[in-house]
Amino acid sequence: MSNDIRLLIGAGKNKLDYVKKFSETLQKHNINCKLVIDVEVCNGFPSKDIGQWIRPYHRFNELVKQYKPDAVFVDRQVHFGLAAIKNRLPLFVQLRGDYWSELKWAKETTRLSLKSHSIFWLRSRITEKCLNGATVILPFSEYLSKIVKSHYPDKSTMIFQDGIDLQYWHRTEGLDLKHPCVGLLQNASIWGKTKEMLTLTKVLEALPHVTFYWAGDGIYKDKILSVLGKYKNFKWLGKLSYPDQVRQFLSSIDVYALLTGYDTFGMTIVEAEIMKVPVIATNVGGTPEAMIENKTGFLVSQGNHKELIEKITTLLNDQRLSKNMSESGHAFAQKNFDWEKTTERFITNLKTMI
Repeated sequence: MSNDIRLLIGAGKNKLDYVKKFSETLQKHNINCKLVIDVEVCNGFPSKDIGQWIRPYHRFNELVKQYKPDAVFVDRQVHFGLAAIKNRLPLFVQLRGDYWSELKWAKETTRLSLKSHSIFWLRSRITEKCLNGATVILPFSEYLSKIVKSHYPDKSTMIFQDGIDLQYWHRTEGLDLKHPCVGLLQNASIWGKTKEMLTLTKVLEALPHVTFYWAGDGIYKDKILSVLGKYKNFKWLGKLSYPDQVRQFLSSIDVYALLTGYDTFGMTIVEAEIMKVPVIATNVGGTPEAMIENKTGFLVSQGNHKELIEKITTLLNDQRLSKNMSESGHAFAQKNFDWEKTTERFITNLKTMI
């Protein structure tokens, strides 16, 4: 039966590496896939390409006629998903973040012009239409799944996490960093998440011999740098290219820290684990699902700088413990986040829905 299934996949450019690997694994299981960049096929207002405003679904409709998909998978909520709904195709919508909380934070913390407010409202409407019209919503974690169920109690859901390309994520020549060091790899695009990084102020003061490297960017970058940038042991690396520079970064650091005020999962935790780096993460949202407390790393309470200082000091001073956690983290990530397992679960769901 699987030989007859044709799956059209629309992906955003920023997560293309993940979706491409998913597509390749599906095809190993004899699922016929066609992967396209979503906005290159279907993109209406507020796209900068005015020509797509007139007939936003034209290219999508032509593609459907030629390819004849049985279902559509999207990794974000854009016009591509709306086109699938319009064509009455089964739609699988991946959801990585808590859209509802992020929407609330954006309204509270971002000042928008009338034009920007209109675009913001329209994009929210597109997201809501995609989720409402989805055949199956694919939340990123158990934690996010409960949130989805609170909004769509009658909607079919299946947890769908990006897998890890085990052959690619191995230690490589690293960056020239000062040791001992702690690495942070996170964007500053949502203040509800980003503000937790400010917990580092007292940590930087207490651990002047430890250098903290932040790789990331976003609209709240300056709010972070205006505070943490004053410390000599805090360095901002800017945005790193994915996956090559990220792999170099993770090969270079002694401890990985995800300091977040809110997160539905924390895929960077898994990437650090597969690279044999012990992790410390804020115990919020779905972060506990990405690790094993006290075995692959430590969870710390939100805003607790004393706990953070203690855990960093423990990992840097106890090399045996650090190595054991690194090995345990690698084994945990390898066992639970392999693309084969993720794909097999998806195929079972796909066959059921088709």
